Amino acid sequence: MVMLDNQDKKEFVITVFSENKVGLLGQITSIFTYHNVNIESLTTSESAIAGVHKFTIVVCETPDKVERMVKQVEKRVDILKAFVYEPEDLVMQEIALYKVALHKNVEQLVRRYQLRILEISDDYIVIEKTGHKNETAALFEELKPYGVYQFVRSGSIAVVKSRRELLDEYLEQMNQLRERLEKESANN
Repeated sequence: MVMLDNQDKKEFVITVFSENKVGLLGQITSIFTYHNVNIESLTTSESAIAGVHKFTIVVCETPDKVERMVKQVEKRVDILKAFVYEPEDLVMQEIALYKVALHKNVEQLVRRYQLRILEISDDYIVIEKTGHKNETAALFEELKPYGVYQFVRSGSIAVVKSRRELLDEYLEQMNQLRERLEKESANN
């Protein structure tokens, strides 16, 4: 058995489009568990297409393993289509919330980074930072000396840099294929 080291792995973003069905998230994540792949980030939400939900899954893995998992995900009945991207193909962001001790240096950081203040009390301030994972992590490190009481990050959300979502193109191709098959069937 050949063991791959982490240098062969890289970050991939997998987007999965589906109907909003109970239990589908468990089915998708079980594929990653089966392949012993850790999900670094996972978000799910409605997409721009009515009735279609989008899962955004970030993993660090080899290209071959990612392709195999995506093929297995697409075999699920309720999955419309799944796509694999490299981070540079997407515009990605996450949101981080920090509950920090009230301190003048924290106030300076808020001004310097143009952070959004969500709440201020006598003992703490809750601030929000939107950005890339490395940016939200770097701010966490800067805030540590002042007393971080709580910290949480959302999963990554992403949109493709191309004008249209690949799902739109896929659905158009499927409609054209269906229409062609219907015409051929009517002509026979």
